[in-house]
Amino acid sequence: MILPIVAYGDPVLRKEATEIDADYPKLDTLIENMFDTMYGARGIGLAAPQIGLPIRLFIVDASPFEDDEDLSEEEQEFVSTFKKVFINARILEEDGDEWAFNEGCLSIPEINEDVFRKPKVTIEYYDENFKKYTDTFEGIVARIIQHEYDHIEGILFTDKLSVLKKRLIKGKLANISKGKIDVKYRMKFPMAKKKR
Repeated sequence: MILPIVAYGDPVLRKEATEIDADYPKLDTLIENMFDTMYGARGIGLAAPQIGLPIRLFIVDASPFEDDEDLSEEEQEFVSTFKKVFINARILEEDGDEWAFNEGCLSIPEINEDVFRKPKVTIEYYDENFKKYTDTFEGIVARIIQHEYDHIEGILFTDKLSVLKKRLIKGKLANISKGKIDVKYRMKFPMAKKKR
């Protein structure tokens, strides 16, 4: 089932999410709905706060990058099958020299900006079966994970922009929160006026 994606301005996007346990109600259905929602919006990642749930859960599917000519053949092969669920994730280490990449967000449609992130991340998490992992990821996969991880920490990619960039997009962000934007997927706007 495709769920509405919460838009910029909703307080849930600013909350540090809480951990869940294996008994979380209908977790399998929630994860399935999150993948449906992400694919319906043509995204590569989605965090639970983006559908209004302040819990430490996010999903990633890097396969849209499999044909990216900037990636090596080995990287293209890796991203083509990279689809994961991250529950109660904690980043243990971010490593390397920061690099810029143009990021967007399903909760902040039609705004894309270069964001600097480290190229390597070590993360501890549980999968959908509550099996625990500690893995290190690099490149585009690390970036997607860092972006989604920020969501469960109450951080948005726009927070990482310069003061000038933030000033330049301020009006666009206000319009998004008011629902003054045309998107091709279901959204929930925090400040949209209710029709009578």
